[in-house]
Amino acid sequence: MGTLRRTFNRSSSITTARRLKGATVAVATGAILVGGMQLGSATATAAPIDHQAFAAVPFQLPQELLPQGAPAAPAPLPEITGAQQWVNDQLRALNPGGSAAPFKARTVQPVSGVMTSGYGARWGSHHGGIDIGANLGTPIMSAANGEVISAGPASGFGLWVRVRHDDGTVTVYGHVNEYTVNVGQRVEAGQQIATVGNRGQSTGPHLHFEVWDANGVQLDPSEWLAANGVAVTWGSAPAA
Repeated sequence: MGTLRRTFNRSSSITTARRLKGATVAVATGAILVGGMQLGSATATAAPIDHQAFAAVPFQLPQELLPQGAPAAPAPLPEITGAQQWVNDQLRALNPGGSAAPFKARTVQPVSGVMTSGYGARWGSHHGGIDIGANLGTPIMSAANGEVISAGPASGFGLWVRVRHDDGTVTVYGHVNEYTVNVGQRVEAGQQIATVGNRGQSTGPHLHFEVWDANGVQLDPSEWLAANGVAVTWGSAPAA
């Protein structure tokens, strides 16, 4: 009996120990699972990253990593008030002290034909423009870029067109058969604005062409065209 009791007690002790060990492992495993759940929950509910706060902080390289002798940032360009003035400034910068002629806007011959009367004295009076004889309906072009300031009836001319150019010069196109532009319209050098006619006080189809400077002074159109680089094809006016 004594031997059997000892065996029973020993077996009970082993079983109890095994149960305690299993319980300990279970508790530890549960703790790990609970901890993992809590960690996942904390991660899921964490505040989002404030990207704007990161973007607001400027990135700067350490001074020792910056290249030595780096060129300074270019100065801002001054406000350009006129394309022609800007081009002239560039030309002077490229050729300081040079005698190159300043840039001029494009100018063209306003019509094809034959000069029949020049500027100045004619038949005992002043002729304020030049007359270019051409076939009825010959295209008339704007001599330079500008804005149409007149297009319609005009005393003595029947119909006319006037264009104020970008430098303030005004050109006049008289005796036209029809005009193809409207007041206020922007036109370019060489753009058709009318056709040759025989309206008003006229003895045959021709264009009467005048030039007035920005101060309202009348100019010789032939000299104005030549000064603006135009080599006309209509030749010289016949003797009066």
